[in-house]
Amino acid sequence: MTTRRDLVLVIDDTPETLGMLTDALETAGLTALVASSGQAALETLRHVTPDLILLDAMMPGLDGFETCRALKALPALSPIPVIFMTGLSDTAHVVRGLEAGGVDYVTKPIVIDELLARIRVHLGNAREALRTRAALDAAGGFLLAADEAGGLLWCTPQAEQRLADALPGFAITSFRLPAGLEMQAGERTLNFSLVGRVGPGERLYRLTETGGGQEEAFLQTRFALSAREAEVLLWVARGKPNKDISDILGISPRTVNKHLEQVFIKLGVENRASAAALTVGELARRG
Repeated sequence: MTTRRDLVLVIDDTPETLGMLTDALETAGLTALVASSGQAALETLRHVTPDLILLDAMMPGLDGFETCRALKALPALSPIPVIFMTGLSDTAHVVRGLEAGGVDYVTKPIVIDELLARIRVHLGNAREALRTRAALDAAGGFLLAADEAGGLLWCTPQAEQRLADALPGFAITSFRLPAGLEMQAGERTLNFSLVGRVGPGERLYRLTETGGGQEEAFLQTRFALSAREAEVLLWVARGKPNKDISDILGISPRTVNKHLEQVFIKLGVENRASAAALTVGELARRG
């Protein structure tokens, strides 16, 4: 069985540079794909997803900075690491490339051994981030990743659905985390709790929500519940199983079950179906 070779897209308007880099990449065991302009690269990326991109900063027409911003705006392409190639030594241009979404840069004339070393590092980082993301998607949970500025990079399907339900017009490419990591969405309160880092420049957050407090407060008073018991009961009434409630509230399924044991006693019922029916009826009478 043939091992898949990593695919590197080289974007440069100089034929000599394209030829030199193609030879070096192929010799190093990588597959090279070339584009001679930013516009041609974006067209190529409609059909092929490379593992890494080498991008010339200064090109006529759509320059490297604009090209990088355009591809980073597309969710399917945004995880691809981009290494800028530039003859510019001005720090402002280096910063501009990183702000556009690049992960690294090399200066021309290019030192091949140095470039290949950087490529291997960033390919390894990208693979690790991809494995982490795939594992999170498979395991489920309301998780999302954002960059240092709070821009949303990706989220699990569950988190994406919750944000879409709560925020009309939600889009991954334009959403930013609120400054206080909490926001109101109608009667819902969305909370973003930092979990840790999952890759270079990526922070992982858990998304939880509450119903705005009014219904919980009513149930707390009506049945002499604790605040957490009222939250658990409200989500039971909304048809959520213990696993979903634990994800929503950021507590363990075992803790959810412990709260429910107390809720059943206080409501004088024997199971969650009876508790849900009683709760729905009380909330309906409340108006």
